[in-house]
Amino acid sequence: MALHLYDTATRDVREFHPARSGTASMYVCGATVQGVPHIGHVRGALNYDVLRRWLVHNGLDVLLVRNVTDIDDKILTKAADAGRPWWEWAATHERAFEDAFTVLGCLPPSISPRATGHVTQMIELIQRLIDRDAAYVSGGDVYFSVTSLPDYGRLSGQRPDEVQQGETAADGKRDPRDFTLWKAAKPGEPSWPTPWGDGRPGWHLECSAMATTYLGSEFDIHGGGVDLVFPHHENERAQSHAAGDGFARYWLHNAWVTLSGEKMSKSLGNIVAIPEMLRKCRPVELRYYLIQPHYRSTIEYSDEALAEAAQGYRRVEQFLRRVGGEVRLGEVPAEFGAALDDDLGTPQAFAVLHNTVRDGNTALDAGDETKAREFAESVRAMVHVLGLDPLSEQWQDAASHSGEARALSTLVDALLSERMRARAEKDFTRADAIRDQLTAAGIAVEDTPNGPSWTVRD
Repeated sequence: MALHLYDTATRDVREFHPARSGTASMYVCGATVQGVPHIGHVRGALNYDVLRRWLVHNGLDVLLVRNVTDIDDKILTKAADAGRPWWEWAATHERAFEDAFTVLGCLPPSISPRATGHVTQMIELIQRLIDRDAAYVSGGDVYFSVTSLPDYGRLSGQRPDEVQQGETAADGKRDPRDFTLWKAAKPGEPSWPTPWGDGRPGWHLECSAMATTYLGSEFDIHGGGVDLVFPHHENERAQSHAAGDGFARYWLHNAWVTLSGEKMSKSLGNIVAIPEMLRKCRPVELRYYLIQPHYRSTIEYSDEALAEAAQGYRRVEQFLRRVGGEVRLGEVPAEFGAALDDDLGTPQAFAVLHNTVRDGNTALDAGDETKAREFAESVRAMVHVLGLDPLSEQWQDAASHSGEARALSTLVDALLSERMRARAEKDFTRADAIRDQLTAAGIAVEDTPNGPSWTVRD
């Protein structure tokens, strides 16, 4: 493959070579199911979904594991505050996350393991670490010894003598930099039996156990948000390497979605939840908005930027409808492939997409339907890779159940297509009449180099 990816561990763009020929293995840190999903949560899932689609396009069989953290301090606290069982709270929000991933067009993972279903594997991993003197038991808790791994801090670039784990101070630690693998049981909390006493797993432990259970001791790609580099991923790497596993060969991290310069988070109260977002736009338009920027670039959310992205998608959609008939999947342009091969360069890939849409509209205006169809086939190939194909069964089905907003979009796009045909035939009286009709209905039309866009006026 020509694919190159930025590896957080080496701080460099590296050529991707899968460990096993013909197969790419990916582990993506999934949701801690403590509340409703917001766009910061789903951005990473969408980024890695595009990467997965590109790997498949290039002939690889992709094994994707996306875990569910269903036992965690925050889950226990929020469930208790709500007066609900912790397991019911977790299951409720797990369904909300899965619904969000599905509605935004993410391909289902190969498996979506829950932390609570893999306690046996976690206990086995802890025992391996204890046997290697990389972990120790203290009062029913088990801690990882940071000094047992000489290159601790390599992933995040932190100096070991500056590390602060962010954990509650504990008397049983030999070194304040050590982190918790297993937490001794507390009254009212769920617990599991182990050789060192009842308790529950620490956060970092679960991903190491689940990743290697399904992908083996060494796998290709570990993905997650940039906020997970330290301590979560640093500690995953440490405990896995200390246990003798090669673990992830490439570490990928997507950037945040921010609001007023702050990372979106429930604790800050600045989340934009998925149900709220889908009252503002169609799911496919939200997907477009979240995957167009480079995955390592921060997205500063605004309603204006979302509306602009929706218009961008509608230009693609309208062009394919304007061509009409059956548009087959063609080949992606070389420039599009080169963009995605360069560390998943979606901004450049989208530029190629829209240049092709523009060329297709120009060919239609000139009456060259054969050339326009060739462009349309290339457009379909590109949006297929991006998970945005308006002619795919998924988005066609979504449109058929979309309600008033979808009906409006269909009607307006049809009128705009008629207007474009009228202009191509130099029937400017008819073209102006259609624009006046839309204006009277409260639809503002703007002609752009990539075709017309429209918005509903306030």
